[in-house]
Amino acid sequence: MEDEVFDQFLEVVNLLVSWIATLAIVFGGVVPYIPQYRDIQRTQNAEGFSTYVCLVLLIANILRILFRFGRYFETALLWQSIIMITTMLIMLNLCTSVRVATELSTKRRSFTDFDCSYFWVWSRFVDYLQCVFAFTLVAAYLTYLLLDSVLFVELLGFLAVFTEAMLGTPQLYCNYQNKSTEGMSIKMVLMWTSGDTFKTGYFLLTQAPMQFWICGFLQVCVDMAIMSQVYYYSRYPQKPASHTTHTTSAKAL
Repeated sequence: MEDEVFDQFLEVVNLLVSWIATLAIVFGGVVPYIPQYRDIQRTQNAEGFSTYVCLVLLIANILRILFRFGRYFETALLWQSIIMITTMLIMLNLCTSVRVATELSTKRRSFTDFDCSYFWVWSRFVDYLQCVFAFTLVAAYLTYLLLDSVLFVELLGFLAVFTEAMLGTPQLYCNYQNKSTEGMSIKMVLMWTSGDTFKTGYFLLTQAPMQFWICGFLQVCVDMAIMSQVYYYSRYPQKPASHTTHTTSAKAL
């Protein structure tokens, strides 16, 4: 009798742990962007956050969803992609509105101008939506045509997770260009690192396709490189502290 109760208890615990792990995978990826979103909203300054991070995650998660048509993986990872795409669009909407508000004299740029020199620095959120829709349409059409090709499906999966593994590189480059990590949420990067470590372990334990966990390791390495920048630029400042006037104070004047 006691053995049966103990077995039932273990079954409940295992089920609970499984649910917690699933929820962490589905929603954990968006948590790091909450402090960054609040920082941008509070300061009305998006300079420290690279919107190319949004571009990388949008491409990666769109490709991952298409990959599932050719090779099945857990539904939790599918929902993770859907929620991440939604989150990145919300981040882009905020960054665009803040940037336009602080650059009143700047010439307005749009996706339909087809000017490569201003790619992904457009003045309206709808331009980003048009770009994402166009990419999704082209990628979906190619996937439909080549879905029977094992080589294409495996390549699609690799591109999806490799693109996500490069998530931190736009922020890494942005920090290098600015010679500073000012304006970047350190909480966001710490959450990136812990989340990517957990995610890589999850891929290994659930025996996800090889592409997932190999690129997970790479993603953790990039996160650690950004943390090294935080340490280096705080210990050895490369430029004087900026005194950027935010939108709120400009309006007050």
